[in-house]
Amino acid sequence: MTEPIRRFDDPVLRAVAAPVRDFDRELRRLVKSLTLTMRAGAGRAGLAAPQLGVPLRVLVYAYDGASGHLVNPRLELSPRRITADEACLSAPGVWWPLERSYMVTARGRDMFGKSVTVRALGVLARVLQHEADHLDGVLFSDHLEASERERFLAAALPSE
Repeated sequence: MTEPIRRFDDPVLRAVAAPVRDFDRELRRLVKSLTLTMRAGAGRAGLAAPQLGVPLRVLVYAYDGASGHLVNPRLELSPRRITADEACLSAPGVWWPLERSYMVTARGRDMFGKSVTVRALGVLARVLQHEADHLDGVLFSDHLEASERERFLAAALPSE
């Protein structure tokens, strides 16, 4: 039940995802599909519904023993920032240094509507920020300076 991941230049990745209103069987099916697709390959730490072409505010994550999902997440970012390499499943094989908050508190719901709070630091905090950006139509290259963004896009979207 894995799904194809949308590529970096797909317009669906630029749309702001809609809030989930129905915590039903379809939502549970989406969370399962996201989780299976994320886990289908090595090094996959997170995935957002828009990356499967579904314009809903849902993300999944799995890193260093912590895994789960968030529906309609809201992130509180710490002021401490750190730069590290980051990648995106929508731009396979391309890693780029990016500054992000080191600590995050993410609040949202689970697939049944129950409140969830995830406190994360380091790589997991980065994963949550990256996937939450997808829900707002933001790609991680948007955080790069213009010259770096051009270099990134040349690597992520090679000419045919």
